[in-house]
Amino acid sequence: MTNSVSVPVRVKDAEILAVEPEEDFVPPYPFRYEKTPPVWTLIGLAKRNFLAIWGLEDFQSRLRSKKIFSRELIVCNRPDVVREAFQTNHEILQRKSPQMRHALEPLLGDGLFISDSETWTKRRKVVAPIIHGSRVKGFAPIMIDTIEEKRIEWAGLGEGAEVDALAEMAHLTAEIISRTIFGRQLGKNYAAEVVEGFSDYQRHINQTDLFSLLGLPEWLPRFRGRAIKNPVKRITSVLDEIIDSYELQKENGEASVIGGLLEARDEDGNPLSRDAIRSEAAVIFMAGHETTANTLAWAWYLLSQSGTARRKLQNELDTVLGGRTPTFADVKNLSFTKAVIEETLRLYPPVPILAREAMANTTIGGKPIAKGSLVLVVPWLMHRNPVLWSKPDVFEPERFLNPKAKKPNKYGYVPFSIGPRICAGLQFGMTEAILSLAILAQKFDLKLKDGTNVQPVARLTLRPGENLPMTLHSR
Repeated sequence: MTNSVSVPVRVKDAEILAVEPEEDFVPPYPFRYEKTPPVWTLIGLAKRNFLAIWGLEDFQSRLRSKKIFSRELIVCNRPDVVREAFQTNHEILQRKSPQMRHALEPLLGDGLFISDSETWTKRRKVVAPIIHGSRVKGFAPIMIDTIEEKRIEWAGLGEGAEVDALAEMAHLTAEIISRTIFGRQLGKNYAAEVVEGFSDYQRHINQTDLFSLLGLPEWLPRFRGRAIKNPVKRITSVLDEIIDSYELQKENGEASVIGGLLEARDEDGNPLSRDAIRSEAAVIFMAGHETTANTLAWAWYLLSQSGTARRKLQNELDTVLGGRTPTFADVKNLSFTKAVIEETLRLYPPVPILAREAMANTTIGGKPIAKGSLVLVVPWLMHRNPVLWSKPDVFEPERFLNPKAKKPNKYGYVPFSIGPRICAGLQFGMTEAILSLAILAQKFDLKLKDGTNVQPVARLTLRPGENLPMTLHSR
């Protein structure tokens, strides 16, 4: 069903409304091959863009397996097998893939994102309460103040000013997460330093782990050149400085996640080690900054291409907020704004592949899974599975508001993962994204710069390329 737009047409002296259909907007996605390419071709594609390795049948499948050298890859692409993999089989399938662990271990150490077993269980109990959804209300004023600063900054650039929406959202979310983790004052000093370090790291880290695919021992060292070591040193130095300065923040009454980590105690009453605090701060920064920035950048792009969605968003903001700055209490009333974020996360999930390594033999959907196999839940595939979604490639936020719209249960929509390892910062990220879009879209339209070719590229996370040139226009 196509959307309709009311357009004023003058007939004699009377103005009536004519209806012109607006085509469904299908945003870009990589080519989907019909026949699986050779293994070396797939590896070459994966090095450049993880999204380019999937064919037509992968999107429609329920449970597929592929052999890559010595490893079997099993892709779960329906809610029932996703639940079996990530919920029922959590104990056996809790370990992240070798590729993910080796790509992030230099930066995140044994942080929650890549740890498993006893380390993960103990650390989750200590860290999760610090960033739990119940804490978000207390963080909201920091978010709002920071977004307002960005709005004022944009207003000063002038009508039609060109900005890189991806970089703008990266700096905004980094500032928010910095002030939340480090405290408002320290956040201002360190945000840019950590953002640039993360960007350098992601640009240079290897996207595949041939050692594990070839069946070589886990203990074999992976080469880490200066391009990797330098940004890691840059980030850890900042984190160490912040940890050292916490006592001053505490005396000033400054609340921060770092403070929570330093004061946290495990079930035996022991504090976290310095390395653990640094690792968890790095995890929270990476997850809270990079993923939300990408989501917001994609949302601006999608809205710029869909007049219907853009008008509905603006109408909701005008009606609910009446020109005032939203508060945390307004978030629950911004239903279409939330739907835009949810639909953006469906089409462009920030972490498009969730990969786990089987720690023992098991079964999924009746299929035997051998120890060492890689089990993949791929939001990029499942969120566009035509069996689960109507018009799966179309940008249609209304699907999240219409109770009759075709959509799967919670195991078929997993932008924050699912099961025991679901993202602990889910509520933080959603609230941050909704408030950011609401405050900025109240005042501005963003239009894609003419001639810009936007294509999704996934390395560690899914981005709209290296940059997203757009122009600012006052509403």
